[in-house]
Amino acid sequence: QVQLVESGGGLVQAGESLRLSCAASGRTESSYVMGWFRQAPGKEREFAAAISWSAGSTRYGDSVKGRFTISRDKAKNTVTLQMNSLKPEDTAVYYCAARHGAILTQLPDRYTYWGQGTQVTVSS
Repeated sequence: QVQLVESGGGLVQAGESLRLSCAASGRTESSYVMGWFRQAPGKEREFAAAISWSAGSTRYGDSVKGRFTISRDKAKNTVTLQMNSLKPEDTAVYYCAARHGAILTQLPDRYTYWGQGTQVTVSS
């Protein structure tokens, strides 16, 4: 089992930045993919970014590409999502997720472990 705890959400204005963190604990291992998803009210869960824990390779959703950056800190067992140039349409609950293997999939049902989510609200 892997436990994931997100932090760093909040309320910001359009154009500002926010940094989300996800702390992983439990049975962590090197062959993991860590991802960030988001879900706005009335919408499906959307892929934001993913990173390979071992290689550090990354993948981004089209709506965040060029504005968000995902990174990992192996020593601290954390994954960070740096969000710049935020827009009102970025408002959502952001979830950290993890899956075994090395494929940077965008499909939420391919991820086994999920955090409780953290709210991000961007005002115009």
